[in-house]
Amino acid sequence: MRQAKSWTRVLVVITLLFPTVIHGAEIAQKIRIGLPSLALTYMPFYVAQEKGFLKKVGLEAEYIQMNTGIQPQALVNGNINFFPSLSTGISAAVAGLPLVVVLNFYNITPWMLVTNKDINKPQDLLGKKIAVSGIRTTGHQLMTAWFKKFEINEKEVGFIMTGGTAGSFATLASGQVAGAVLTPPYDDKAVTKGFKKFMLIGDLIDIPTSGLIASRAEVTNNRDRVQKTIAALFEAIGWIRANRPDTAKMIADKFQITPTEANGTYETLLSMFNKDGRLPAKVARGYLDLLRQERPLPADLDPQRFVDFSMLPGGR
Repeated sequence: MRQAKSWTRVLVVITLLFPTVIHGAEIAQKIRIGLPSLALTYMPFYVAQEKGFLKKVGLEAEYIQMNTGIQPQALVNGNINFFPSLSTGISAAVAGLPLVVVLNFYNITPWMLVTNKDINKPQDLLGKKIAVSGIRTTGHQLMTAWFKKFEINEKEVGFIMTGGTAGSFATLASGQVAGAVLTPPYDDKAVTKGFKKFMLIGDLIDIPTSGLIASRAEVTNNRDRVQKTIAALFEAIGWIRANRPDTAKMIADKFQITPTEANGTYETLLSMFNKDGRLPAKVARGYLDLLRQERPLPADLDPQRFVDFSMLPGGR
């Protein structure tokens, strides 16, 4: 309830401070957003498009299916205007690309390791393959942490990169792998096909999940467009909170699951949203520490270099 009130206050502030954003513009601005696959964490994007919130603020959006790994360079090259993976964006920014987090949707993500029923202990995965979206994606990093927890040599377990959660589900369902890292509702869909939820891994480490990544050039040269996109996504989240039956139906239709499964998935989605669209400094610092395990980074590297929340209500 508190979070719902917080988002309502945010919408009021947007309306008062940026009336032109809320009421739109006569000439629609075109934007392109790269999404790797159908996923629950992208629901604000689906709602913003299908319920007309992007159009309402004067934007004409095109969603481009694009592998997570190529999104940072596509953004820098101007092929797209935004993409949602915060971990991918921050990792690319640390590597030197001029990218920045402008919005964060979630506090948590319920990433689940789903396996064949004959996997009964972590060691049973030795010599087998696991499906993840891509290298250095959230699922891959969580699995790396999971291997360390159970003292498993990562090199003894193979990865198949699928490009997105939907691809990981399809790879598991077709029998190409012994396990896959999935989010709702794909974990429940896998269970109905005879697989099992082996272990929740989303709570092993703090990893930024979904929101909005923009290039620094976009923020500098098209600030109004970034602001409008943020406003539309805020309104979409407010709509999700206020419209349980319609959101559950949308989830059921999109992911081809039963109404009962969709209602459970809706509850999961609500539990994931944060209060104000910002990425906690603790999470950003923790993610930089995680990246330090892969590459040398200065000890005093400031995570604030990779975020810009000045376009959110309340500014910095």
